[in-house]
Parts: sequence; C-alpha cells; structure tokens
Amino acid sequence: MKTRDEVYARLTQILEEDFEIDSGDISLDANLYQDLDLDSIDAVDLVVKLREITGKKISPDAFKAVRTVEDVVEEVYKLVHSD
Repeated sequence: MKTRDEVYARLTQILEEDFEIDSGDISLDANLYQDLDLDSIDAVDLVVKLREITGKKISPDAFKAVRTVEDVVEEVYKLVHSD
C-alpha cells in the first residue's frame, strides 16, 4: 500500500467484508461512528485488521482522534511510510 488510494481501497474492502457495510455508504468523509455505525469494539477490530495488513503496531492514541474514513486512510498512510 504505497498510495492513499491503495490504503482507501483496502480499507473499503475491510469495511465491506468484515463489517458488512454497504460500499455505497463508504466515502472519505463518512463518519465511522455516525454514518457507518461502528462502535468502540468495531474500532478495536479495525485497528487489529489494519495492524495485520501493515505489519506495524498502531498506537491507540493515533486512533482516538480518528472520526472519518479519510482520517483512517491518513493514519495508515503515515504508519506505512514511517520508519
């Protein structure tokens, strides 16, 4: 996952397959909690999935501020490109 578009595509796939969210509901500005109906347990599951695909530990603090799909894409992108 080298680009934000690749991160977004993978995240969309996870949200559709693992969280059974309709692809039509997923957009960069969709709010994870209000628009996609994720709860705190779903958020933890999402972090675990993202850790599996990135191979990097994701700080819970980094995800506390995340509210939208775009926020997730940005955090994962930064993580993938950090040393």
